[in-house]
Amino acid sequence: MTLHALFLPSPVGRLTLVAHDRGLVAILWENDRPSRVPLGPLTENPAHPILQETVRQLNEYFAGKRRTFSLPLDPTGTPFQKAVWNALSAIPYGETRSYSQIAEHVGRPAAVRAVGAANGRNPLSIVVPCHRVVGANAQLTGFAGGLPVKAYLLALESRVVSGGGIRLRDKSSGSPSQNLSEPSSRTAVIVRSSSKQ
Repeated sequence: MTLHALFLPSPVGRLTLVAHDRGLVAILWENDRPSRVPLGPLTENPAHPILQETVRQLNEYFAGKRRTFSLPLDPTGTPFQKAVWNALSAIPYGETRSYSQIAEHVGRPAAVRAVGAANGRNPLSIVVPCHRVVGANAQLTGFAGGLPVKAYLLALESRVVSGGGIRLRDKSSGSPSQNLSEPSSRTAVIVRSSSKQ
């Protein structure tokens, strides 16, 4: 089956959207490792209808006008991975869950590490919101798009839900490092700030 691709500039870098005629197969980060989501050869086809609809919905998401996605999805994975990805899709917009909560959700409470591995192999970044999974202490943990991108996506959703914002704090100094209009390369934790700041 032919894999069609479209390259989308976005606030979090260039995304590679991949689909075939049955559905969206992958959304890959600009510097994604090819081994994270193995795919066959891609044919650039920006006119493919599933890719066009994905672009429209992602643009609405980045503009703060879309909280859920309505796309035909067809990721490749094991039954356990697909169960984890379904659990990720159930995390409401603007909320987070821990890896252990996802493990409990899929009926495998002792499989926290396996949940983390499945989360890391999620081929449908943003649409299947793996960025909403955080460590047990609510700190940002590994993310294929990078921690600054994860913080950006969580901040975007928080601003839409609460009207407030999230600023990054530099882990080494504890002081505010920047407003989240652009992802940074700093290691960070998210800190809620009131809308009055």
